[in-house]
Amino acid sequence: MNATRRLAMMSMACLAAYPAYAHGPTRQKLELSVEVNAPPAKVWAVIGNFHDLSWVPAVAKVEGEGGNDPDTAKRTVTLKSGGVWHDEELSDYDAAKFTYGTFLPHVDVKVLPVADFSAHILVTAEPGGKSKVEWRTAFYRGYPNNDPPPDLNEAAAKKAVTDFVQPALDGLKARFGSAS
Repeated sequence: MNATRRLAMMSMACLAAYPAYAHGPTRQKLELSVEVNAPPAKVWAVIGNFHDLSWVPAVAKVEGEGGNDPDTAKRTVTLKSGGVWHDEELSDYDAAKFTYGTFLPHVDVKVLPVADFSAHILVTAEPGGKSKVEWRTAFYRGYPNNDPPPDLNEAAAKKAVTDFVQPALDGLKARFGSAS
């Protein structure tokens, strides 16, 4: 066996002895939806104002500026749990298509165990004058390094987002009635 081949085999053997390490968190996506017994315009009248989250059970109050203008709108959301989301941005808004998107660049992981949280709310027409409300979210777990603690891993992040979004959708279903 020549020296070059022997060196290559030894190098491969050394590399095989080291465990593979994960590269850190991956972007998580969570899409929740509900069908309600109301046309999109009626549903949008309740949920279409970026500064009004009175329809979300976990929210105590919202303060903000910029109306529904994605170039200037920001809000501070105070949760009933006492947590606060600061400087949530309106990333896009289209009242004619019954949709808007948000981005929360800085999240206190004690309030919501995620990072780089974005959301998109969309209301679409369904047959019979009904609507489908979709709340799509994307985020990273709250712990940026490998081996996250249980309260900052992907499962905890998904559970926290679901625990925030699902009651809001359930409330819309109760408010307007089920489509089924």
